[in-house]
Amino acid sequence: MSIHWTLIAGFLYAEIGVILLLLVPFISTRMWNKVFKSRFLKGLENQLIYYFYVLVAILILFFLDAIREMQKYSSEELQQKAAGGMSHLDSQMQMHMRLFRAQRNFYIAGFALFLCLVIKRLVSLISANAGLQAEKEAAMKQAESASRAAETFMKSGGGDDVTSDPNDVKDLKEALAKAEKEADVAKKDRDSMKAQSKSLTEEYDRLLAEKDKLERKIAISGEKKDD
Repeated sequence: MSIHWTLIAGFLYAEIGVILLLLVPFISTRMWNKVFKSRFLKGLENQLIYYFYVLVAILILFFLDAIREMQKYSSEELQQKAAGGMSHLDSQMQMHMRLFRAQRNFYIAGFALFLCLVIKRLVSLISANAGLQAEKEAAMKQAESASRAAETFMKSGGGDDVTSDPNDVKDLKEALAKAEKEADVAKKDRDSMKAQSKSLTEEYDRLLAEKDKLERKIAISGEKKDD
């Protein structure tokens, strides 16, 4: 294996190790986010993006070169077979060995390119997940603070001796007023649905009565015809 393919294979093994490390369950996404947001990586962020795209371009070039070699040696093998077969076993082994190397390089470059994109996607997903968890914790803290303020307000009976923050009390009053309006709307909807249900029931009973009348008329007319 040549030097550049040895480097690409080593890079592939390093990528596998990085992916396994990112998938370790006992390392939380918050810890990874701290690592990604560290001063060292933040300072190198612009350069890392540049190097990433350069690396992807290099891998694409080697990947295309491996495809070219595969097609080249495959076509040469087909041409020799069409010409009457190979005269020597050594030349046949050399041709198969070159084709095998081209195929090996194809898989090495392809997997290295694929895992490079996978790692970038994993890093972005881990960072996004950590951000969502932080927002969730902040929302939970705000909800707990609002719940405590509501309990204090309800215990004090809404008087001026509330010890909570005035802004929290104002927000709480607005939330209570909004909840009362929503309750009034829900009550009106409920009454409307009750009225509709009652009218539907009455209409259903009326239709049943008319159905019974029609059945009786049909039965009476049938008896008259029999007579």
